[in-house]
Amino acid sequence: MGGKLIVFEGVEGGGKTTQIERSRLWLLSRFHSGNIPRIIVTREPGGTQLGKGLRRLLLESGGENICDRAELLLYAADRAQHVENLIKPELAKGSIILCDRFTDSTIAYQGYGRGLNLNLINQLNEIATGGLQSDLTLWLDIDVEVGLSRVKSRGIRDRIEQADLEFHRRVKQGFTELAAANRQRIFRVDANRNESEVTQEIQDILTQNLFVNC
Repeated sequence: MGGKLIVFEGVEGGGKTTQIERSRLWLLSRFHSGNIPRIIVTREPGGTQLGKGLRRLLLESGGENICDRAELLLYAADRAQHVENLIKPELAKGSIILCDRFTDSTIAYQGYGRGLNLNLINQLNEIATGGLQSDLTLWLDIDVEVGLSRVKSRGIRDRIEQADLEFHRRVKQGFTELAAANRQRIFRVDANRNESEVTQEIQDILTQNLFVNC
């Protein structure tokens, strides 16, 4: 098996962090000892040293208000560094990369959520990635109100999580339309269910797309 980029997407509170860790442990269990590829967990923004600084600028509330275009460009800068310094080198080594958010998030959040031009976003994504796409995207689809309630119960919310309900509904619509247009790459997972049920469906999808005929 060559290197694979597996992305976890969705609105806030969908359980991406939990399911990424469960997927990491499950993937490790699927390989025989001595033949285990590197399994890398990373995220956007914040997957590189530069990205960590950009993540603080983008997500910490307070301070100077970030205009929508600046926000878009900061995400693009984070992605360009991430792809060049981490994702492409690890794929070349045959690693399996589990990434919390990638290009679809920018389309959903800055395109549908903020209302920025989708053609411009697609061009920036192309520049930032050099044309790289995920091998598989798992869309953890959760009702917006349920997801935001989960986030609120955790306590402190970041700048994006604090956006109004209509913003998050537009983001969800973005993911819905992306999934409909990219059925070979994006797989919907109903994240309204309990964690174990979500985990099982993710493992079934990974089995069908990574291990069948390997």
